[in-house]
Amino acid sequence: MTGPVDAQIRQWRGYLEGRRRMRADEVDELESHLRDQISDLEALGLDGDESFLVAVKRMGAADAVAHEFAREHSERLWKQLVLGSAEDESARRGELPVVLALGGAAGLSLLAVLHLLGESAPRFVGFAVAPFLVGYFAWKRAMPRRAVAVVLGGFAVMAGLLAAYPFESGGSTEVLAVVAAPVVLWFGVGVAYTGGAWRSAPRRMDFVRFTGEFVIYFLLIALGGGAITGLTIAALGAVGLDAESPVTEWALPLCVGGAVLVAAWLVQAKQEVIENIAPVLTRIFTPITLVMLVVVLGAFASRPGLIGADRDLLVLMTVVLVLVVGLLLYAVSARDPRRRPDVFDRLQVALVVAAIAVDLVVLVAMVTRTAEFGTSPNKAAVLGLNLVLLVILAGAARMGLGFVRGSRDFAAIERWQTSTLPAYAAWAAVVALAFPPLFGFS
Repeated sequence: MTGPVDAQIRQWRGYLEGRRRMRADEVDELESHLRDQISDLEALGLDGDESFLVAVKRMGAADAVAHEFAREHSERLWKQLVLGSAEDESARRGELPVVLALGGAAGLSLLAVLHLLGESAPRFVGFAVAPFLVGYFAWKRAMPRRAVAVVLGGFAVMAGLLAAYPFESGGSTEVLAVVAAPVVLWFGVGVAYTGGAWRSAPRRMDFVRFTGEFVIYFLLIALGGGAITGLTIAALGAVGLDAESPVTEWALPLCVGGAVLVAAWLVQAKQEVIENIAPVLTRIFTPITLVMLVVVLGAFASRPGLIGADRDLLVLMTVVLVLVVGLLLYAVSARDPRRRPDVFDRLQVALVVAAIAVDLVVLVAMVTRTAEFGTSPNKAAVLGLNLVLLVILAGAARMGLGFVRGSRDFAAIERWQTSTLPAYAAWAAVVALAFPPLFGFS
């Protein structure tokens, strides 16, 4: 089935997955049945939208949840995501105590890690919170117990290795492990988010959307919480009480742990708010980022020796490339696959080409520095990441060019972007677990 009705099917599927009583295998079966009916209706001459609506209404006769979806979409296709039903609101209220309990446990876990593990605490901050996120999605998606055990077991093995490694305090490999471990943990959260069905491309793309929306919600919570924290400290200071230490050392970790779970719940409960914002954000930042990369390339061209001589600049440009890839991925997740190629799609292709040019410049400079000064954990980690990014960007450029020329559909871009997600986690795992012994834990 091609792209025109894929977005509607994803919405319908997300509706079913959001219902606590629907298991992942049940949703898979219903989706397969729905797609079969749509194909049959399209073969009779109906267009994509008509086939989808008729198929969903027919599904309603056999399944109560699908029936509710069909009833609520009878006047307008997107009604449910905008308004929701009374039963949805009741379910969300019933879910909130579970979220608050898991959030409180995550906060206490984070507090314990920070206060009991001393200098090694940064290695385990992610491990304090990620299992509770996995628990939330495993409960919400009715994830098979075996899959839950595999994810949490992987977390335990990784935490055990990082605890056993004799890191040099403040050494490069320890810093790299602190940075890379959360990437691996987030991949585990993604497996739980998909209900254990990570091989499903639509579910992986749903997780991409969730990630972007989660970041937005968490930043909003953090900004509001930071303002309230500052006002509280100032107000207590005005009456002669020094609250900075107890608030930042005890209350703040509790709040951060809880905010992670609350942000995840808000994404699930109020998806339509961010789904309206996401396309706007990507359309704003794509041209801005493209201009920035072109300016950077111009600066490199005017001073050829600049990037090779400045190690910090190499790292900074790698961070910029990671953000560019993240922007591209989120733009793909936010795009309506039914829309024909337009100017924005061409801007994205230009952005990818500019990013490839910057990546090649950075790679040449890194290889030159490595040949001149030798290798190190930081150089190897950044060099490997840039190679991963180059492969992903090259594939994105090929898919994007094919789409704007009309030789590929948008689903090909989605499949490429989601199929590359494990590469990030794999390289992060290598950096976190293999680099320390390879470089003598220094």
